[in-house]
Amino acid sequence: MNPFLKEVAEDLVAKFGQNLQDCAIVFNNKRPASYLQKHLADIYQKPFWSPAFFTVQEFFAEATSLKIADHYTQFFTLYDCYTDLLKSEGLEKLPSIAKFHNIARIILGDFNQIDNDLVDADKLFTELEDIAIINQQFDFLTAEQKEFLSQFWQSYSEGRYKKQQELFIKMWHRMPVLYRNFHEKLADNGFTTMARLYKNIAEGKNDIDFTAKYADGKLIFIGFNALSKAEAKAFKRWQDEGKAIFYFDTDSYYLEDEMQEAGLFLRRNLKQIGLKNQLPNELSYIKSAQRDVNVYKVQGQTAQAKIVNELLADEKEQILNQQAVNTAIILADESLLIPVLQTIPARIEDKKVDVNITMGFGLTNSSLYGLADLWLSVQSEVNAKKTVQYQTAISFLSHPLIGISDVMRPKIIDALIREQLIEIPYGRLTRQGGLFATFFEPITSSADAVKTLIEVLDYVLQRELASKKLKRIDAELFGKTMQELNRLQDTLQHHIAKYQKDIELSFVLSLIQKSLSAIAVPLEGDPLNGIQIMGLLESRNLNFDRVIILGLNEGIVPQASTGTTFIPDSLRRAYGLPVLENQDAISAYMFYRLIQRSKSIDFVYNSLTDESNSGEPSRFIKQLEYESDFNFHHKELQLTVKTELKRDEVVIKSEKVQQVLNKYLSGQKYLSASALTTYISNPIDFFYKYVAGIEEPKEVEETVEAYKVGLILHDVMEQFYAQLKAIDPEITAERIKEKRDDIPKLIMQGFAQVLYENRNVHVQLNGMQKVIYAIVLEYVNIILKQDTEDAPFTLIGLEQKGNVSFNFEANGKQQQIKLFGIIDRVDLKNGVYRIVDYKTGSDKLKYSSIEECFDTDCGNINKALVQTLFYTHVYEQISKNENVEPNLYIVKTMSKDGITFSGKNGVLRDEFLASEKLLFLNALKLKLKELFDYNIPFRASQVPGNYVYSIYTTLFGR
Repeated sequence: MNPFLKEVAEDLVAKFGQNLQDCAIVFNNKRPASYLQKHLADIYQKPFWSPAFFTVQEFFAEATSLKIADHYTQFFTLYDCYTDLLKSEGLEKLPSIAKFHNIARIILGDFNQIDNDLVDADKLFTELEDIAIINQQFDFLTAEQKEFLSQFWQSYSEGRYKKQQELFIKMWHRMPVLYRNFHEKLADNGFTTMARLYKNIAEGKNDIDFTAKYADGKLIFIGFNALSKAEAKAFKRWQDEGKAIFYFDTDSYYLEDEMQEAGLFLRRNLKQIGLKNQLPNELSYIKSAQRDVNVYKVQGQTAQAKIVNELLADEKEQILNQQAVNTAIILADESLLIPVLQTIPARIEDKKVDVNITMGFGLTNSSLYGLADLWLSVQSEVNAKKTVQYQTAISFLSHPLIGISDVMRPKIIDALIREQLIEIPYGRLTRQGGLFATFFEPITSSADAVKTLIEVLDYVLQRELASKKLKRIDAELFGKTMQELNRLQDTLQHHIAKYQKDIELSFVLSLIQKSLSAIAVPLEGDPLNGIQIMGLLESRNLNFDRVIILGLNEGIVPQASTGTTFIPDSLRRAYGLPVLENQDAISAYMFYRLIQRSKSIDFVYNSLTDESNSGEPSRFIKQLEYESDFNFHHKELQLTVKTELKRDEVVIKSEKVQQVLNKYLSGQKYLSASALTTYISNPIDFFYKYVAGIEEPKEVEETVEAYKVGLILHDVMEQFYAQLKAIDPEITAERIKEKRDDIPKLIMQGFAQVLYENRNVHVQLNGMQKVIYAIVLEYVNIILKQDTEDAPFTLIGLEQKGNVSFNFEANGKQQQIKLFGIIDRVDLKNGVYRIVDYKTGSDKLKYSSIEECFDTDCGNINKALVQTLFYTHVYEQISKNENVEPNLYIVKTMSKDGITFSGKNGVLRDEFLASEKLLFLNALKLKLKELFDYNIPFRASQVPGNYVYSIYTTLFGR
């Protein structure tokens, strides 16, 4: 089957011969022009004078000497007109320009539709509430249209006193005046809108007779489908005047069937409007041959892109055999562009894969947009509170375009971490100079926003050019971005002086973001050869031997909703304005015409359901399968999920490992209680932390982590009792009660010490830190309640450090190691020395047996017991006192469970405590023997619960 444009080219040559240079060829988009030129060249087989090619908007723009107003010009003009209208009504409270912006987008969209479809704005917005008046004044409407109109006004007359309805009616009444004033003001300033130009052309009111030079059908319109009423009226007039001819891409399959929505607009163009197709309408390409259609159901968005590489098997063979490839990958969901580009190989063996992207590369996919968007965030922050969040600063320091050296970056980050600056004063950053100075300096005026961003991006551009790192696509993105920002700046300069006090910086920043989000540049490629990647709109007029459509889900094709509007659906129907069914018909036509001449068809849709996807295939797939004679093959792509086999990760105690372990045996390193419990719970964690020295990267913590609650509590209790002990080590209930007033101050000092390592720093607590403050206060009160009940007692030591030698046997000989402990508190009560350890976690006082507490592959390890007995032994050796009792203050449960450990055979006191201490020392010797046995590797525990909070799980394959 010949492509549509080839048939058009053959007919044009037959009609005009060598006189095509006098013709104007108009498409609805730019892409088809190169295809038509190729077909003409193939027919002529010699050089020829080309006709003029236009898009319909480019062609219509020649009808006026006025400039087409961009969105910004239209918005500011509309705002002027709206505020003038409110002032004329005597209203003093005017909407801010920022709040009006979103409303303006809706109003401008409605005005454009009114003009495009030649609707009388006065009649549309007229004050009608009586059905008789509707029947009298709108006798030109059909009965169905009158019914729609009456339904609308009845709904408002029934609830006329509701506030929302009153506000709507007020807005509705202003619309005709606003519409007229808007267009008059634009014209006075030398501007018009494209939709108003369409209306003027349709009504013959354009100031330039731009079609006078086209006679004998030399004005050629190709491939149009849905026409606005303005286009339809102009096209029909030019046809009647003998100036214009039309080529419609039709198929009788949907053209002759009134039930086929794909033919809705073509039937209207040909039968109602009376436009004539220069090509026959009776042919059906869909019915001409059976075709195989593959429908792929895949799970996930990017999975659709991954399947492309498999679907292109035939194209790879064609490339290897140096055959022409005529394949299009249509992205119904255009967010799939980047995943698809990452999937298609650049080369197949030694042959380059030619890929052309019609839809362009969006700025939002680039690092340049990331930098501009980051600047917008920075300006919002520094203007609101004169500080920058730590994570924002890190994003800046990590950005590839800022040009900071690999030496300077970690130095700045380390300084911020040391200072624990969650909110960084902007001056702390601007003093770095260079790009920092411009990037983080707050904008003082809304008028300077765009200009400052241009300066920032120009600084980056000049440095990239100097380093010769700039890629072609990045250069084009820089150029287009600068062009758009300069255009925005020029528009703002014309209006911002008038509204200097009213234009908020946040509004200008949002305008910048919206303008940048719309930027895209074409990617390099050959539009006539190779694999073509395009959106559904770009595929108009084009035909391909093979079509692969990705993202063919219901809700995407066709779309599930229309744009926002102030004109209700009933009125849109009454006046013939576009409604949802029109959008469905346009989507249906693009779908059917794309496949009608293709030889091979593949549809891919995402079956996963989420907030943005229905998980259902487009109904057009079901419709085509039900109605056509195509052979459908449904395939479900199940991506195999391969999980790595669980393995016992071990670390052999090599010579280097032995060297580190020997430092413990020589006394160079001490073994702490936490190191011991780490080894017991998960030996391989001990290797990574205490042998390899791998630590978590330091960062600024925006919230107080759970472990820091414990640090603050320990600091408060240490300071509380240290101040009492300095006066008198004998602690009574009365002294505790008197000291309670100091607790708030001690907690604030604890925050300063833990967060900034300086208890004299003034801390301004944020929301979460205030919660932590309340938790610590409650914990302190619980501990002091217990101590008040225990009083009197004598304080012996606080945060007491000590190390003692410990002998054990390993590798066939006697070894010695230093056990090191920091004991929270030692006190004396009724002649008994007590070790007190504070715990803020979910530790337990109950345990099964000492042996189980040292069993790495046991799920009942009581680390708190091991640590407390460890401290008890250290203190006993230091004090030469064998009757020291371990106590544990678990603040969450101590009010209910007490403070004394208990095993299966009793409470850990007196004789039972003495026997358990002996078992503890024996178990400790055996565990140390294992640790320092160089034939036993470090391994992971067989109990996952023992390393559930480990930071090293990814390193040992769990």
